[in-house]
Amino acid sequence: MTIQSIGGAIHRSFKKETVLCLSFLAAVLSAFFVPPDSGYLDYLDTRVLILLFCLMAVVSGLREAGILAQISSFFLRRASSSRRLGLLFILLCFFASMLLTNDVALLTFVPLCIGVMQAACPSGTAITVVLMTIAANLGSMATPVGNPQNLYLYGRFSLAPGTFFAAVLPVVGVSLVLLLLASLLIPSRTVQVQVPQNEPIAVPKAGLFGGLLLVAILAVLRVLPAPVLLGLTVIALVLFSRRTFLKVDWCLLLTFVCFFVFVGNLGRIEAVAQAAANLTAGNELWCGLVLSQVISNVPAAMMLAPFSQNGCGLLLGTDIGGLGTLVASLASLISYKLYIARLPGENRRYLGLFTVLNVAFLIPLVLLAMAGGWA
Repeated sequence: MTIQSIGGAIHRSFKKETVLCLSFLAAVLSAFFVPPDSGYLDYLDTRVLILLFCLMAVVSGLREAGILAQISSFFLRRASSSRRLGLLFILLCFFASMLLTNDVALLTFVPLCIGVMQAACPSGTAITVVLMTIAANLGSMATPVGNPQNLYLYGRFSLAPGTFFAAVLPVVGVSLVLLLLASLLIPSRTVQVQVPQNEPIAVPKAGLFGGLLLVAILAVLRVLPAPVLLGLTVIALVLFSRRTFLKVDWCLLLTFVCFFVFVGNLGRIEAVAQAAANLTAGNELWCGLVLSQVISNVPAAMMLAPFSQNGCGLLLGTDIGGLGTLVASLASLISYKLYIARLPGENRRYLGLFTVLNVAFLIPLVLLAMAGGWA
């Protein structure tokens, strides 16, 4: 291989997995200040890694079983106007993200939305996809399994279910109202939706992964030990669905490992740890919100958590912080890439709508969090 081809491969890898590459670089650089030793093993939160792996595997299995496609077809057959059609897609993302995570909800429903809306009401496609993205980012904050930062912070601070839901549900409820109001911006035209024919649900696989999802939720809530979930999941995949191993986002897991190393090393540099603790303490909402705009909310949560005692404040800061810039939530990048791949000439229009609507949602939700005493 030539130097040029190697450079091209590195460039493509960096472009595809930017966060992983940056987190790996950060971990390597931090190792120059804290040389590798046995303490590195203490950095890894194995419970979070186990839960994340199992949830990704389970969701992939449910997608392969055809459940999500059948659910979307069921609702789309009931759409009589382009506005109602857009609202159905928004609500699908909002509620599906609570269990399936925001990125999976968008990967599942955005391509279908673009195809259907382009046929029914092309002028409403961009705003619908933007609102679906906002819906997935806000709906996912409703549960500990809705997004990676929730899963991490829920375990990191050992939050009780009651404490978690008391913090997030008011914001989730207001978010739903705002989404319903924003859906009025979608043009309303009479439509007849041509729903694509889907394969029937694979009942045995649906039952298997549905059962594993229940086990995963029990493990998240600490009713069952995480190793039990891992054992059951691995056995199920080996016996019945080996290809699901390939569907797991291994890059996301490696990103978590790299950030665990990076943050662990920062915590062992006394001057850095003290400065970070002084900056974060009492300002979790704002630190999470601002840092998310630059590096996205999952890395922001992982970087700030070791220097904070206010798990709920940081939870709301990084969850609401998923709104704003395109990189504030990696799920937002998924929607953008899917939309531009299909409609490459509309990137400026999409980004304009995205920015305006994100700011329109961000301001009232920040004010609500402040009124709740989290800032």
